[in-house]
Amino acid sequence: MAMGVVDTVMVGRSSATDLAAVALGNLYWFTAVVFGMGSLFALDPLVSQAVGADDPEGVARSVQRGLVLSVLFGLLAMGVLLTAGPVLRWLHQPDDVIPVAVGYCRAALGGAWPFLAFVVLRQTLQALGVLRPIVWVVVLANLLNVLLNWLLVFGHAGLPALGAVGTGIASTISRWVMLAGVVALAWGSLRQSLRPVRAGVLRAGPMARMLRLGTPVGLHMAFEYGAFAITGLLMGALGTVAVASHQIALNLAALTFMVPVGISQATAVLVGRAVGRGNGEEAGRAARAGLALGGAFMVVSAVVFLTVPELLARGYTDQAVVLSLTVQLIPIAGVFQIVDGLQVVAAGALRGTGDTRVPMIAGALGFYAVGLPVGFALSRNGAGPQGLWWGLAVGLGAVAFFLLLRVWHRFAGDLERIQIEEPTGSLGS
Repeated sequence: MAMGVVDTVMVGRSSATDLAAVALGNLYWFTAVVFGMGSLFALDPLVSQAVGADDPEGVARSVQRGLVLSVLFGLLAMGVLLTAGPVLRWLHQPDDVIPVAVGYCRAALGGAWPFLAFVVLRQTLQALGVLRPIVWVVVLANLLNVLLNWLLVFGHAGLPALGAVGTGIASTISRWVMLAGVVALAWGSLRQSLRPVRAGVLRAGPMARMLRLGTPVGLHMAFEYGAFAITGLLMGALGTVAVASHQIALNLAALTFMVPVGISQATAVLVGRAVGRGNGEEAGRAARAGLALGGAFMVVSAVVFLTVPELLARGYTDQAVVLSLTVQLIPIAGVFQIVDGLQVVAAGALRGTGDTRVPMIAGALGFYAVGLPVGFALSRNGAGPQGLWWGLAVGLGAVAFFLLLRVWHRFAGDLERIQIEEPTGSLGS
């Protein structure tokens, strides 16, 4: 996430057009990879339940199938990125922004597969409880991204000034470094799962089971991201300044959102391990702790967003027209911080039990039956960009309500009997 923040901050000092192009280009790039990323989150319950059941072969088969799927999802994402030009024109985005956004997408295209492969290894290491290599790799890759942005966006050290396109190149290089780095630093923990190649890794039955578990997660994430993406595209119809302001406010909201996302993944792992051990009480404690931590952090971030929006916005831009609108959007993000944190942690708790279909349905209903219609109606009745963001707030509130009800119902049941397969070891068989 910090890569996107750096990209946005640095091109925000270039021009409103470059900032809007990164907004659209990054939106399109993530739209291309989000389904694959979410589907690979199937590894959370698969690997964590296998760890809880002390089944290293189940871990290895799941990881190797995840890497196979990452190749397929990566090719799919690259194909989607190649359609950026005609799609953005069809969606009536600003004429001055489209060529730059297309250049960004093409520059970032090569980072799709290494990003998805990194997701496979990250989810695996999280489930194994090996976190230090992930942190070091992400920190080093972000430092590299800052350096590459400085060189390529502004044209230092004799290099051409590429603006928004330079951020796409920088991000691609950094994502390859992340993948190579996590393999190198965590090889001792990953070696047993990566080699030798297990017999039956490509068997259709187990691969289909992984997809049945992961596809709803991918769709849930696509629904959520799609709601923000559609809002961004609707902003494009309101002009370049609206897109740039939306990108800054969304960048801030997404940055704070990373904390409950991390708590959500930890919750999924701890719940999954408890289910693998057949300990429903421990799983319930992990779910409650995750919700308490995620909600508490987002209360703090909500207070910051509501009290110092101009200070936050000035970190991204000094352009008066962009700054003025951004300061109006950031407090709305503050309003939905708490429900946003609760809904993602609730989804993680449910994912740890193997419950992925209900969160998908909740996301579809909350965003597309409630949030987007409300935002569209408000924006067309005088509320403009702010109306679109109030729609997001209402949609997130609806999703959080549905998922918290599901958590209450799910964890009130007999968790000792909800392993994904009969023995957990057969998850990868």
